[in-house]
Amino acid sequence: MGKIVFLGHAAFKIETDEIKILIDPFLTENPLASIKASDIKECDIVLVTHDHGDHLGDAVDICKRTDATLVAIYDLAVHLQEQGVKNIEGMNIGGTANIKKVKITMVKAFHSATRGAPVGFVISVPGASIYHAGDTQVFSDMKIIGELYKPDYALLPISGYYTMGPEEAALATELLKPKVVIPMHYNTFPIIKQDPNKFAELVKQRTPEVKVVVLKPGEELEF
Repeated sequence: MGKIVFLGHAAFKIETDEIKILIDPFLTENPLASIKASDIKECDIVLVTHDHGDHLGDAVDICKRTDATLVAIYDLAVHLQEQGVKNIEGMNIGGTANIKKVKITMVKAFHSATRGAPVGFVISVPGASIYHAGDTQVFSDMKIIGELYKPDYALLPISGYYTMGPEEAALATELLKPKVVIPMHYNTFPIIKQDPNKFAELVKQRTPEVKVVVLKPGEELEF
């Protein structure tokens, strides 16, 4: 058994009986965050999709305090190691690593970044395969991600200004064909205000077999 916990914006916690994983832990400066970075006492792995502040967030602080392994694209990983993070896994797009018994595949994303390139992750833990798209537009290779890695859960941005919006994210859902899709990266700031129910309706029109779960910060979904 495990659970996916939405922490706000694009930040999630994936937890099983054996492992605690954080993705894009933007907490301290996040007005909608359900917890503070200081509340996190234990963590095994921190995944960072790219180096923008609303994704890198508190990753360095959390890794230093908990000795978690930080996973990022190689260029960013090297930089963060220079910032004092001890346990680093610098991957690259298309690669797969087994880290603390978790299978992690780094996939492409279409966005911007200062160091390296923006990415997404497919995380395989007992009972679930979870795709976190990072910041991205919809792209045709999402169909390949769906066919190769068969994610049970897809975490997709719907903000429509810095990333794809509800219409594009609904198409992404159709390409990926997960069992469940969870919208993220919206309503944190006025410029990315969106109605997740609109996204849910668009998904229903395209792929009614996919369940849309809208989580509020702090809410969780068990798998």
